[in-house]
Amino acid sequence: MTHPTTGSSGPPDRRARNGEQSAWLHRVAQEAGQGAGGVPVELLGGFLSMLVEAATTGRRPDRAELDAVGLNGRRAAELGVSAGNAVQLYLSAAWRLWRELPGVVTFPDAATTATAAEAVMRAVDRAVAGLAEGYTAARRDMMRSEETLRRELIEDLLRGDADIGALVERAEPFGLDMAQPHQVALAAPTGRLVDAEAALSSLERAVVQGIGDRDVLVATKDGSIVVVAPATPTGQTAAGPPGALRDGLGELMHSDLTRVPRGGPWRIAVGRPYPGSYGIARSYEEAREALGMAARLQLEMPVVRAEDLLIYRVLLRDQPAITDLVQAVASPLAKARGGAGPLLETLDAYFATGCVVTETARRLHLSVRAVTYRLERIAELTGYDPTDPAQRFTVHAAVLGARLLGWPRRDLPAPDPT
Repeated sequence: MTHPTTGSSGPPDRRARNGEQSAWLHRVAQEAGQGAGGVPVELLGGFLSMLVEAATTGRRPDRAELDAVGLNGRRAAELGVSAGNAVQLYLSAAWRLWRELPGVVTFPDAATTATAAEAVMRAVDRAVAGLAEGYTAARRDMMRSEETLRRELIEDLLRGDADIGALVERAEPFGLDMAQPHQVALAAPTGRLVDAEAALSSLERAVVQGIGDRDVLVATKDGSIVVVAPATPTGQTAAGPPGALRDGLGELMHSDLTRVPRGGPWRIAVGRPYPGSYGIARSYEEAREALGMAARLQLEMPVVRAEDLLIYRVLLRDQPAITDLVQAVASPLAKARGGAGPLLETLDAYFATGCVVTETARRLHLSVRAVTYRLERIAELTGYDPTDPAQRFTVHAAVLGARLLGWPRRDLPAPDPT
C-alpha cells in the first residue's frame, strides 16, 4: 500500500509532530480562530495533528483523542463561545489545513490523495460530532444549574426575607437591577397545564420582546406562573420603550398564554410596582391577593390589577362592619320575588355603567322600564335610593360587600358577640 510522504523520504507523518511543522500548524490554527470570529485557538487542542495523522497514515481518531475534543466542546460552552462559532473553528481549521497539506505532504498519485481526503473527512466528522456532544452536555449542565439558581432566587425574592446584600449579588447575573422598581404578575390556569416548560419559555420570550430588555424572571410557584419584570411609568404600554409595562404586562401575558394548547382560560393578576427586594415581595403578595379575590368575586375579566381591587381590600379589613352593612342595606332585597340575585345584578350593572339606566338596560338585555322598576323596588325594600347621589355610595358599598361575602349564595357570617 502506498502512503503519502512528508518530504523526499522517511516514515509517514514523522515531521507532522516535530518542531518544523509546529509553526505551520500554529499559523493555521491562528487563521482559523480569526476566521471563526476570534474564537480561542486553544479549543482546537490536538485536532490539527489528528488530521495530519489521518491524512498521512489513514489512522482514525482513537477514543482518547475524541474525548479530548469533547472536553474542548465543554470548554467552549463554559467560555460563552456559541456552538456555531465552535464548529466553524474546527471546519475552518480543517479546510485551511487541507489546502496547505500538499505543500507539506507528498501524495504519489490520485488514489492516495483520495484515500487521504476520505480519512481526513472521517476524522473531521467524528471530531465535530464529539465537539458538539461535549458542548451540548455542558450547556445542559449549565442550564440545569442556572435553572436551580433562578428558582432559588425567585423563591427568596417572593418571600422577601433573604439577606439583601447576597440577594443583590445573586440577582446580578440574571440582569436584575434591584435598585429599580419591579412588579410581579401571576398567571393561573383553570385547565390542566401539561407542558409548563413550553409555556414558561414562550412567556419569557414574549415579555422580553415586549419590554426590550433581559431582566425578566419567569417561574412556576404554587400552580401559577410567576413573572418578575421591571416596572414602568404610568400611562406607557408594552409597545413603548424598555420597561414600559405598567399598563401592559397582564395583557401581554394573557395574549401569549391564550396560544398555549392547554391550561386556559387563564386569569392574570398584576401587583403594583415597588423598588428594592422587599418591593418584589410586596408586589407578589398584592398579585396573589388579587388573584384570590378575583376568583372569590367571580370576576369575568381575564386580567386584574391590584390597584383596581383596593376598595375590596378596604372593605375586608373590617369584616364585621361590612357584614353589618350588607345585613342592614342589602339583606332586605331577599324579600323580592325571585330573591335578591336579580336586584343585586341590576345594581352591579348600574354602578358599572356609571349609573346610566339606558346602558344598564342594554347590558342586562332588559327594557329601560324594567330597569327603572327594579331601581324603584330596591329603594322601596331597603330604604336607600341608588339613584340619589347622597345615598348611592352606601348602596354601592353594600353591593361590593355582598359580592365579597358571597351573599346571597352563602349565608352572612354570624355577628360578633363582642
